[in-house]
Order: sequence, then structure tokens, then C-alpha cells
Amino acid sequence: MDARAIIASLRNGEVLSEDKLRWFSRGLATGAVSDAQAGAFAMAVCLNGLGDEGRAHLTLGMRDSGDVLAWDLNGPIVDKHSTGGLGDCVSLVLAPALAACGAYVPMVSGRGLGHTGGTLDKLEAIIGYQTKQSEDAFRKVVEDVGCAIVSATGDIAPADRRLYAIRDVSATVESVDLITASILSKKLAEGLEALVLDVKCGSGAFMRTVSDARKLARALVDTANLAGCRTTALITDMDQPLAHSLGNALEVREVLSVLCDNKQGRLLELTVELAGQALVAGGISETVNEGAKRVRDAIASGHAAEVFARMCAALGAKDALNAAALPKAPIERAFVSEHTGSLQSIDGIAVGFAVVEMGGGRNVETDQVDPSVGLSDFLSLGQRVEKGQPICMIHAADEASASRAEAVLRANVIIDEGGAEPQPLVLEKVE
Repeated sequence: MDARAIIASLRNGEVLSEDKLRWFSRGLATGAVSDAQAGAFAMAVCLNGLGDEGRAHLTLGMRDSGDVLAWDLNGPIVDKHSTGGLGDCVSLVLAPALAACGAYVPMVSGRGLGHTGGTLDKLEAIIGYQTKQSEDAFRKVVEDVGCAIVSATGDIAPADRRLYAIRDVSATVESVDLITASILSKKLAEGLEALVLDVKCGSGAFMRTVSDARKLARALVDTANLAGCRTTALITDMDQPLAHSLGNALEVREVLSVLCDNKQGRLLELTVELAGQALVAGGISETVNEGAKRVRDAIASGHAAEVFARMCAALGAKDALNAAALPKAPIERAFVSEHTGSLQSIDGIAVGFAVVEMGGGRNVETDQVDPSVGLSDFLSLGQRVEKGQPICMIHAADEASASRAEAVLRANVIIDEGGAEPQPLVLEKVE
């Protein structure tokens, strides 16, 4: 076998065998497949697809390109994954909350992808937090604290690490097959017993329609369950940011407001719903309502915040609950409404890329992320706005980038008369 022949077959619409997809996965991990070939493969998959069997073969091939963890702990091994959206910092609340309820959460996460922020980039806004850990260190933190959020080690799904970075810069992020293989290769390599998936849908998601989100959710759930991991997916609304902030340090501030101050809102609501599903799948709770109550109590009591602080300390961050220690951008500017009316719509992808262009994400793999920039205090859809009232605050490195962000917001945030009806936060459940 060789990469060129496999890419040519895929380009011509041929069905690839399990052997070929496993060979290509190993080649991604070992370097036998070049970056150019990986990019061509990703584009061919994006255009032609792999089919149900091919998607499963690629997923398991990428999982088996490195180590698959095994655990011997006195509680279920569970995790959650989101397909990516704006202001989606659920993982930072959910992992310690699940650990506070008796689950173990070995969360292997990724960086920003396309217009969406990455969990690792958010955590690295906390001074001292080290996302790169050896497998032994990762295991110790999970065993001692109950959760750890880290990047994939060199031994966990190395094929995905290569392909993930290439997808981000080659316009191949949206493929259902590649999303499924990327997510599940890492999650299945964690040695999970149960998984809950948050499949985003709307103007700020990769899946813009419910039908597309349902297709992805079904692919993920079927592939994971076939691999022996009890998996449920929720399709959730992403027509507006989940939290009121976009940007790494700004989102961590919102996380701390939930963990330390029990701040109510969509971020807490979705965290509780997803965690309730995870506790049922993991066998800790009999019903989702019972699991949700346990999670709310863990957050309200401060137990989840304590676990978060212990996890961060074990991974190098000694002052994780101090919001004042987070980086701050030198420029803060209000983006104000030019009209009186209601917040009708937000083009989430355009707004997300505005944060990327300010330095909050990457245009190429080598870009350095500025953790301080972004948007905060974003109003909610349907909220009444007076002329001259701030819709959000812009946090930028300089006046020029603040002005560019303001221009994007002006073109993609719509204020008009009439009432906007936001969708429910949870749209469907896929089992």
C-alpha cells in the first residue's frame, strides 16, 4: 500500500477497505504519510465521504494508532465531548462536577478548530496550567483527583493529532466522517465506559441545521456503541454563544463564576443536563433528574470548585480560582447598538472568526494564541436593546484589531424591531 494510491481511490469514489484505512492511520502516526498527503486525504473524505463502515474503520484505526488506556478504579470512567461552538466552556465545569459525584473523567481535549475555541487553549489561560502530560502523570491526576483535562499524549491517538491540526487549516473541518473519527479515536483510547456527546446546531456550529446535527449525532452514537462504549448524544442550540463571553481567559472567568458563585444561565443549565446523562450512563444515577440534582448540589456546595482547583494545582496552576490573575487585554471597547430594538440574530461563524483574527485562535498551526482577547457580556437573543446600549464588550490587543472586530460585529449582529424567539437549549436526544 501507499498513500498516493489510497488517496486516488478515495478521490475516484471507491470504497476503502479496513486494511487501507488502518494503514493510512498508522502512516499518520509514524510520519509515513506526509502533511500534503494528509491534507489531500482529508479533502477527498470531505468531498466523497467514507460510508458507515469506512468511518468506523478509520475511527478504530486512529484509536489503535497509539495506546488504549485501561483503568482499575472504584468508579465509572466517563467523559463528555462537544462538537464545538461559541462560548462553550462546559468541559471546565462538567469534569470536576462529575468527579465530585464519584465518576472518573480522563478528558483528552483539543485546541481551537476553525471559528470555535479549544478547551486546551482556555485552560492554558490559567497561569501555570500544563496541558502536556506524560501518560503516567495523566493517570496519577485522574486517580488522585478524579479528573484531568490534558492534550493527547504522544501515545494516545497520534494519528488524530496529525490530522486534527491539518483539518483546522485546510477547510476540511465540517466532514461528518472526519469529525466522528477525530472525536471517537481519542475518546475510545481513554478507556471509557460511558460517553455523552454535545452536538451543536445553529449559526455558530459546524452543523447549521438540525438534520445535519442529527446525522452527525447518529454517526457518533452508533460508532461509539459498536466499539463498546455506552454513548448518548444531545443536539443543542448554538444560534447564540453558550456563555456570555468568547475568548480563552474571558470564558475561564465565566467558568469560575459558575463554580465559585453558582452563577445561573445557559452554561450551568447545559452542564447539568449533560452531566446528568453521563451519571446515568455511568451507573451512578438511575435517572437523569437524579443525576442533574447531584451535579447541581456539587456545584452549589463548592465541591466541584474544590475539585477543579485540585486538578489545576496537580497540573501546574496554583491559583486557579483567582479570576483576577487571568490575563487582561489592554484595550476594552463597548460595541453599542445603533438602533433600538431586539437582538434578532448573530452570525456565529463570522463572530467566532472575528475572535480568531484578534489573536484568540489560529489561522495557521504555528500561530500563538493571545489568551486575553475576545468578547464579553454578550446580550442574549431576544433581549431588548436601546440605541447606544452595549451589545458586548470587545477585548483587544490594540485599537486596530478592536476596530476590525467591531466592523465584523456591526455586519453580523442584527438588531431590529420585533421579538426573536430563541430555540430551546436542548433540541433532541439521540441514543
